[in-house]
Amino acid sequence: MSCAIIGLSHCAYYYQPKLPDDSVIVSVLSAITGKHLRWGFPQCFNRIIKLGYNWNHKRVYRVYCELKLNLRVKRKQRIPPRSPERLSAPNKQGECWSMNFMSDSSRNQRRFRTFNVINDFNLEAYCFLTILIIS
Repeated sequence: MSCAIIGLSHCAYYYQPKLPDDSVIVSVLSAITGKHLRWGFPQCFNRIIKLGYNWNHKRVYRVYCELKLNLRVKRKQRIPPRSPERLSAPNKQGECWSMNFMSDSSRNQRRFRTFNVINDFNLEAYCFLTILIIS
């Protein structure tokens, strides 16, 4: 009578769910992962399909997770932040020199390159060589 008052059928009240027996899936997954340690779920499921079992992938994945066979996803390691060191300034003239090549063109479109040497103590620049490039 209580089921009729609530509006619930007798079948729904007395229903006992039939839990699926996953022991076969457990044994197959254990055998596969015991042989291939670094295989993830997709490789294991493909091997199960090749062995001839027709289990749903969601069911196999549920058992796979219950057995804690999930592999850790390796993230890309971040480079720790660097604190740049200050450049050391030279203490006397002629201690440290810098050099570079520069290229430019004149008003009549003739290009030339210079080899420059700079004294880092007082930032004096010396132009040693000029090469004309005819284009």
